[in-house]
Amino acid sequence: MKILLDEKGIYHDASNSLKKEVEHVNTISHSPLSIPQKAYSTELQHHLFGRQLLAAEIPFSLDVLETHIEQGYVAKTFGVELDHCIRCGNRDKQLFYTFPCAICGQLCTYCRSCIMMGRVSECTPLYTWTGPAYEFHVPKSVMNWSGTLSEGQQTASDRVRQAILHQEELLVWAVCGAGKTEVLFAGIEAGLLAGKRICIATPRTDVVLELAPRLKKAFPFIEVAALYGGSDDRHKLAPLTVATTHQLFRFKEAFDAVIIDEVDAFPYSMDPSLHYAVQKAKKQTAATIYLTATPSKQMKKQYRSGKLQAVTIPARYHRQPIPVPEMKWCGNWAKQFQQKKIPHPVQAWVNERIERQIPILLFFPSIAVMETASPLFQNLPAVYAEHPNRKERVQALRDGELQGLLTTTILERGVTIERLEVAVIGAEHEVFTESALVQIAGRVGRSFSYPTGNITFFHYGKSKAMVEAVKHITSMNEEARKRGLLDA
Repeated sequence: MKILLDEKGIYHDASNSLKKEVEHVNTISHSPLSIPQKAYSTELQHHLFGRQLLAAEIPFSLDVLETHIEQGYVAKTFGVELDHCIRCGNRDKQLFYTFPCAICGQLCTYCRSCIMMGRVSECTPLYTWTGPAYEFHVPKSVMNWSGTLSEGQQTASDRVRQAILHQEELLVWAVCGAGKTEVLFAGIEAGLLAGKRICIATPRTDVVLELAPRLKKAFPFIEVAALYGGSDDRHKLAPLTVATTHQLFRFKEAFDAVIIDEVDAFPYSMDPSLHYAVQKAKKQTAATIYLTATPSKQMKKQYRSGKLQAVTIPARYHRQPIPVPEMKWCGNWAKQFQQKKIPHPVQAWVNERIERQIPILLFFPSIAVMETASPLFQNLPAVYAEHPNRKERVQALRDGELQGLLTTTILERGVTIERLEVAVIGAEHEVFTESALVQIAGRVGRSFSYPTGNITFFHYGKSKAMVEAVKHITSMNEEARKRGLLDA
């Protein structure tokens, strides 16, 4: 079957041979493999172990698959059963479509929720490996990292190690800039040496691209797979995997430990199918570790009631408090922008930092507001999620080639720039949740050299989220002081 793979890693049927192949699955005249009876293909095991894939994603003939099914090494199920998508867990009837299927010759239902990963329907087979488990070769030494942890990091590191080794569920609640990745290293090392397969899952591709080199450097003696749409590693079988949460749709009972980074971030926080993907990808006895600086209200409630075990890191590794945002009234900012005016307090804030050559980010509640305001801010380009030059402009700000950027909430996470200061325009807008405001504030004061800085919430009336964000940061600073994690 001819399959095209686009730049996002999405499969597309490029011929009518799909019909012939699926018909072949149902009417196949079984022919023996050229391998002895009850032997199995180690190449197929390597490709399919821990995964749940379409035939189009498996570089083996249907004869090979069917023979392995007969011998008990491979299991086949159909993609949609009783208005339930086996791959993504979708049960929303509005996200299914029934049509006269030319492949099975009947009215057939397919899932629209995960169509971007290749169509699954009532007559589409999904294949999983049910034969002997693949044995990873793990050397006696797997980690090469000589860094040191702060006291808060060390406490969390010990707890993560325990959770991985004892298949526990754990929340790591760490402030922005606490060094969460390094906290994982000892637990990953212990898990790998104990023969466990580990996955770090994150909602965003750019986080995978940032984490993968760090993990490969820290664990140079083992294979590390980086999975995202279009990834070169998409067929790699590795004891340590870092992947977008969307990629977990292709796994089944694969991992002994799943670490979910930025568990509060979109789309994971808003998409139940991604929660289903995580549950399907891990083994029933797997450890589950959640990493976040801003846990949801539900997670906080579970933690405070004792239903969810947690460890907190209330201080950054440089042992300085997190800068607390200032709130500043700026009048009807939306109306002023429509009148082609910058609110005076905002203009004064920007001018002061340009004069002192401090890099800045100005956060806007929407692209529309930002585009209205953009012509008024000379020499400050704008970026948003789909902007073609987003990565280049952010890098230019890092390199000191730009004084600042106008941005939407797309840069609330994953940005570390020395001396950076930030302002939120229209901070009372509903898009600026407590979580978003805490994350935005977390861009400031992240380095040893510049642990302080200004965050200002410009508003036309304080919101509950603004007040809660300030309270959140203040309480973490207070906890850090009580635990002796801040320098005097």
